[in-house]
Amino acid sequence: MTHLLAAPIIVPALAAALLVILHRAPIEVKRAIGMGATVAVASAALAIFSETRSGTPLVYRLGDWPSPFGIVLVADHLSAFMLLLTASLALAVLLYAVQGWDTRGKLFHPLFLFQMMGLNGAFLTGDLFNLFVFFEILLIASYGLAMEGLEVEQLRATLHYAAINIAASSVFLIAVSLMYGVMGTLNMAHLAERVAEVRAEDVGLVRAAGLLLLGVFAVKAAVFPLYFWLPAAYSHAPAPVAALFAVMTKVGVYAIIRVTTLIFTGGEDGVMELTSPWLLPVALITLTFGTLGALGAQRLATMTAYLTIASIGTILTGVASGGEGLAAALYYLAHSTLIIAVLFLVADLLSRSRGAVGDQLHPGPPLRQAVPLGLAFLFGGATVAGIPPSSGFLGKLMILQSTMDGMMVIVVWVVILVTSVLTLVTCSRAGSIVLWNYIEPDQLAHDRPPRAGEWIALAALTGCSMGLVIFAAPVTHYTGEIGAQLTSPGSYIHAVLGSGQDDFIRPHAMDRVR
Repeated sequence: MTHLLAAPIIVPALAAALLVILHRAPIEVKRAIGMGATVAVASAALAIFSETRSGTPLVYRLGDWPSPFGIVLVADHLSAFMLLLTASLALAVLLYAVQGWDTRGKLFHPLFLFQMMGLNGAFLTGDLFNLFVFFEILLIASYGLAMEGLEVEQLRATLHYAAINIAASSVFLIAVSLMYGVMGTLNMAHLAERVAEVRAEDVGLVRAAGLLLLGVFAVKAAVFPLYFWLPAAYSHAPAPVAALFAVMTKVGVYAIIRVTTLIFTGGEDGVMELTSPWLLPVALITLTFGTLGALGAQRLATMTAYLTIASIGTILTGVASGGEGLAAALYYLAHSTLIIAVLFLVADLLSRSRGAVGDQLHPGPPLRQAVPLGLAFLFGGATVAGIPPSSGFLGKLMILQSTMDGMMVIVVWVVILVTSVLTLVTCSRAGSIVLWNYIEPDQLAHDRPPRAGEWIALAALTGCSMGLVIFAAPVTHYTGEIGAQLTSPGSYIHAVLGSGQDDFIRPHAMDRVR
């Protein structure tokens, strides 16, 4: 048992607690602690990624309690992939934030680290109750981060966002309680075994608990029709916070993938198959509404928030296709996380360079750094629309190729291709207004111009996005390995329970069910 798995949770938690104690310390001290902790978490994520390359999941049992009685952390291919993606995003976003955004609130750095703790914990936990706990940690931290600055619109959007998520968390707790009451366990590997053995009279209750869980995850992922909280919350959040939020909706997607491939995999006669009737239609509707929302947006940040929703629809289209579609969806997940963060940061730089006009889609004053800002927006818009040879193009192409069979193939192709064209129109319209339509040509904007650190952070994210194209073959090979491991969860179950422990606990656990 390696203690390495605890590092992505313990390190940000301890650093955040230290920052709360040192809340009166100079900002340079806070930045050093925050950046040091983030680098340490990124190093741990890279080490975990390397350790899991063999295909054997890593397991860490807190207090060395045997599963399913104790708290367990598990890192398989999917967990390691999400940890590394989150750490890469957090490093770039924090570098951007320390150029001045972090001075707007005294608790920016501890909240940032608590959010990392919640994100990493959600990806590593091996049981449903601790998934609920880590969801709450990351959400509470996100409420604080979203309110940094305390403007009226910001506060209103955050309260709306908090109310929706508190309601969803209540449903989550009900679903977890129902699941434990019927199954006698919340350990996900143990549930995977128990679901296949559930009695006929309990099938309805387990399906109800599963559907409640998926409903909660759909809220977190901003799936149609539960996405209405996202555009205001993300578009009014500070730019680096909104960029970090690019991975927040992916936590909901991660949870949907985890429970549907591990727990609700069909069972005997498919009685536990919960997603096949509705996931693909909902994904396509989410993609359509997200794209239409972006087309009608009047601000760059709002446009990007709706593109976040559209990206969730594209990812779930791949997930619903299964097999190669799952691998394609994970490639697209990495692409969309990086490029949405890029667009939020570019929207901030453009907004600050346009004075009072901000990021509204109206003509403004000439930009001081029009060429690099224009190139950054051009790159983000072309990539999110899926112009060849961007990572967005490769991701969508792989999803389309994975849906060559089935009754819905024509619908999937039409929706993805049409929404791609509409996204290109949306970004072209926004770019033409912001970059080429000027008013008062003699007056330059006088807001704070982009700093070198902000350009470096933006370059790092765009570099990662370009890396997905340059190293497309090894990346897609790895996402294929993730998909294969998810569709054959035996190694995950065996790593968590172990054959000897499973034989030992089974009689006791079954007694609780009967």
